[in-house]
Amino acid sequence: MKLRIKRVYDNPAKDDGTRILVDRLWPRGLTKQKARVDVWLKDIAPSTELRKWFAHDPEKWYEFITKYKMELDENNDQTAILKQYLKHGPVTLVYGARDELHNEALVLKQLLSPDTTI
Repeated sequence: MKLRIKRVYDNPAKDDGTRILVDRLWPRGLTKQKARVDVWLKDIAPSTELRKWFAHDPEKWYEFITKYKMELDENNDQTAILKQYLKHGPVTLVYGARDELHNEALVLKQLLSPDTTI
């Protein structure tokens, strides 16, 4: 299983495989053509309430992980969709956040690849 994450603003690469946007909102200032997103899973993203509460505050990071995993536990169908894409080849989870150390894609990668640490 090849699973990567990268910012949607970074240039797409040939080895990205299926590019899946895991944000609830479309990335600001980016056209669909430039983003080259294959799938947009809005519903796998943190809820609006959780996203606003977290606001990418590193002090809230570990609590965010816990709360987001609880949301994902209640949203198994979206996680199942991701797992299906992983069965068919490489997947790159793309996200819009500037913070590369504190974002939902990291949590999803850790969930799907338990050997990943965050």
